[in-house]
Amino acid sequence: MGVRIALVIVLTTLVSYVYILRFTRTEHFLRLVHYVSERGQREQAVFILAENNHAILKKALEERIRAWGQEEPHARFDSLFTRLEDGSIRNRPQGFDGTRMPGVFVNRGVTADVDFRRRLLAAHDVVAQFGPALRASFTDTYVILPEGAEAVFWPEDPDWSQEIDAGFPLVTGEFFTLTQPGNNPRRQTAWTGIFEDVTSKRWMASVVTPLDLDGRHVATVGHDVLLDELMARTVKESLPGAYNMVFRDDGQLIAHPQLKLESGAAAYNLLDDGKPGAPLHLESAEQNAHLRAIFERVRGRQPGQILLKLAEYDEYLAVARLAGPGWNFVTVLSGREVAATAFHAARYVPLFGMVSLLVELGIMYWVLRRHISRPLLSFSRAATQVEAGDFHVQLDTSRADELGQLAQAFQRMAHEVHRREEALRHANEGLEHRVEERTRELKEVHQRLVDTARRAGMAEVATHVLHNVGNVLNSVTTSALVARERLDGLKLEQVGRVVELLEAHQSGLARFLTEDERGKNVLPFLRRLSRHMLEEQQELRELLEDVGRYTDHIATIVRMQQRHARTPQVQEPVSLAQLVQDALRISADGLARFHIQVERSLADLPPVMADKHKVLTILLNLISNAINAMEALPAEKQRLRVTLERPSERLVRIEIRDHGVGIAPELLTRIFQYGFTTREEGHGFGLHSSALAAQEMGGSLKAQSEGPGHGATFVLELPFLPAGEG
Repeated sequence: MGVRIALVIVLTTLVSYVYILRFTRTEHFLRLVHYVSERGQREQAVFILAENNHAILKKALEERIRAWGQEEPHARFDSLFTRLEDGSIRNRPQGFDGTRMPGVFVNRGVTADVDFRRRLLAAHDVVAQFGPALRASFTDTYVILPEGAEAVFWPEDPDWSQEIDAGFPLVTGEFFTLTQPGNNPRRQTAWTGIFEDVTSKRWMASVVTPLDLDGRHVATVGHDVLLDELMARTVKESLPGAYNMVFRDDGQLIAHPQLKLESGAAAYNLLDDGKPGAPLHLESAEQNAHLRAIFERVRGRQPGQILLKLAEYDEYLAVARLAGPGWNFVTVLSGREVAATAFHAARYVPLFGMVSLLVELGIMYWVLRRHISRPLLSFSRAATQVEAGDFHVQLDTSRADELGQLAQAFQRMAHEVHRREEALRHANEGLEHRVEERTRELKEVHQRLVDTARRAGMAEVATHVLHNVGNVLNSVTTSALVARERLDGLKLEQVGRVVELLEAHQSGLARFLTEDERGKNVLPFLRRLSRHMLEEQQELRELLEDVGRYTDHIATIVRMQQRHARTPQVQEPVSLAQLVQDALRISADGLARFHIQVERSLADLPPVMADKHKVLTILLNLISNAINAMEALPAEKQRLRVTLERPSERLVRIEIRDHGVGIAPELLTRIFQYGFTTREEGHGFGLHSSALAAQEMGGSLKAQSEGPGHGATFVLELPFLPAGEG
């Protein structure tokens, strides 16, 4: 039965495929011819436009040259051009703008006689008149004189005439030699091959027209046509399954999807394939041979023939001739693409297949109803019985066909399911007991985890306290050391010498103080010593006050952590500017030790409601980190900038920027993680606790850096809550 169904469908599919293949191939060929003809008309428009422009330019140049023949050219010539030290003649630099006016270049050694000057001025005037108007279609407009001079309007390269070498071979290029009488006896417009411009590095072709006066070649009019768009359109805009290419009759390949035009290399020529030194721009020799075959087939076609077949490669070619340069626009369509399209377009195959299936289904319905449907109904009832839990099923096992074997297997399966269900019931009873034991064990593990987490939290609080107290103790130690150095520096031994001196002259003390040279210095010395002692006393008092304030701050930190364990937050009216000043004053010794210059920009803000000691702790941590980041820098680069501002109505911001080692981008968020640090002696607690404190106050702490070596900025943002609203 399956063989019969397959045979009917294959026959109907084959008939439909042969019919649609012929229809689709014809449709493809018509579409291909129409496409190539339309593309040829579109692509040749710019070339036809160029030749029409040359007729106008040639006539205008001739009229202008004859008009200059009646005028004296020297004054105008000298006002526009000048001969430079390299021997060339160019535009005067003063006032020259190559985006709005023509550039003029004359090779070194050219004699600027009267006739030459008149023709160059005429060329300059014509290019100035028509160049801007033609810019939309052509990259430049130029006139070349046979002596070796050029007037060009080229806004894309406005300084070409000023920068070109004085010995540039102007009259040896193909864009000029094509207009020589020996190469162009009919004196008509000619097209060059494609070339890469030496300055713009873009591929282009030139269209040139000679101008003869009184039997003499006096000038050449030209345009450069950029081929970027033509090449891009040729490659990208193609029929499905096809590709386009453009080449000249002499074999020069202009555009191809796999052509790689390298900068500085010559254009690829199909006829150079296999010759020593020929440039190989395509990826393989097989591709070169393929292109050569396409070229030979196009060159050998009959006049007016558009559609060609390349049998050895199973391809179809459609050719359009581009008027003007005489290039060949070719579309290549694979024969396999035509066959594949025909296969996918086989609309009649489903219809024939459906009819065949309906016939076969009618036959199969009778067979299935008699020999399969009834036995399957028995199997369905047996399955329902097993589902209900009754495994004692009875089926017809006497049949010798596949259904009989299936009935025997079904009964064995029912017996095996019954046996396994009993075993599963016994296993479940034991499983419930094990689940109860496991649940009790999990409760015990959970309680241990809770205790461990509580101890870890207590350790983190202790770590924060030790870290913050350590920062303040550094300042206490520094102040104590400075106080000891001040005491050691007191010159008390000199006071003893003065006393001994006075005791030695006690009998004549008045005369000693007024007449003796040493005695005269005693009172001034005592006066200076008194001032010095008073200054040292004041400084020692300030250092001791700092020690007291630091000690008070240590107690405050401890109390703050205790309050943190009892209450979520303690707020009081705080002057943020004064708090920043206090933090800088507490860190003054560390800043002074490394000669760090502090720049302040503190806005005058009213008191706000905040946790004073948390904010102070954050600022001290940030300033301490900034000092550590800059300790290895030269003194002139150690600068710390502190900014206090109110960026919005509901926010206040404190920025601390250093010029230290900076932070890598991937670490900008990791530095706030607990225990993370980049310093060997660091412990990774300060920034973590500071970020948590900022969050507890409803704010945030962020880090910014352009990378290692560019410093870092830490931004503390807090809610702006005026003291009156707290």
